[in-house]
Amino acid sequence: MTLKERTKVILKILDELYPDASCSLVYKDPLQLMIATQLAAQCTDERVNIVTKDLFRKYKTVDDFANADVLELEQDIKSTGFFRNKARNIIAACKMIISDFGRSVPNDMESLLKLPGVGRKTANLLLNECFGIPGVVVDTHAKRLSQRIGLTKNDDPEKIEYDLMEIVPRDKWGRLCHLLVAHGRAVCNARKPMCNKCDIKEFCDYYKNINLNQGE
Repeated sequence: MTLKERTKVILKILDELYPDASCSLVYKDPLQLMIATQLAAQCTDERVNIVTKDLFRKYKTVDDFANADVLELEQDIKSTGFFRNKARNIIAACKMIISDFGRSVPNDMESLLKLPGVGRKTANLLLNECFGIPGVVVDTHAKRLSQRIGLTKNDDPEKIEYDLMEIVPRDKWGRLCHLLVAHGRAVCNARKPMCNKCDIKEFCDYYKNINLNQGE
């Protein structure tokens, strides 16, 4: 079985296991998703959703964020961690959206990557979720699982993204991350993966290596 064929089988199984897998950040428009994703760096989506519930009531437009007092915004997002850097990036990104992009979050990779605090992960998520443009989102779950399963040997997220684009059908690029996040949370967690409960273990390099090391 080739890597492409193995990936197709894995995706089919995960699709059946997690039919409702979707973006777990709560948002109403591209601006809210951009900000929520920036806040999600080194923070759980659950915590971000708690913070943004009040945040998006207080700051309703790109102008509200662009004109925010940085110290006040820092306090508003403090519980997400790295709040000083995040606050500066959010304000700077919103100022650039106003000055360079006519007050609308841009819908192409090149423009999105110009925004402070927006990397390829955030850009691909925005393109997928808000603009219907396929892209592979490589977050911590996608990185960990794709390495464990054996879908990539790279450690750099951008290289992993390109590896996955080679073996995952284009129409599944956007869904891939949500499936890997769902499986990562339910079974293949970071510290102690529950391989005995895993429905894709027979296609997983990590599981095979465990058995080899145990002499099975």
